[in-house]
Amino acid sequence: MKVSHSVSGAVRRFSYWIANGTVGHPLLNDVDYFREFQDSPSLLEQVYAIFINNLELDERGNVLNAKYAEQRAAQYIKQYCVPGYTADPPFTGSGELNLY
Repeated sequence: MKVSHSVSGAVRRFSYWIANGTVGHPLLNDVDYFREFQDSPSLLEQVYAIFINNLELDERGNVLNAKYAEQRAAQYIKQYCVPGYTADPPFTGSGELNLY
């Protein structure tokens, strides 16, 4: 079985928003996260894991919550880059942070 077009599209759009600086708009408007990605490539790896781990699919493989998954990834970036910011809800051992 291959990844559905819906999942492929969601990952493509997420990658585009990461690359052009609009991921999580407006949450990260004043956060220069590109430098952090350069200094810590594992941050980008973790951000993608959070995005993918939060995606929910229907029985046909269609993504149901791409915007939510994007927002959780953006919250992680902000939490990493902005001292004192805490994601709501907080990241826990719920599987969001797992790297497979």
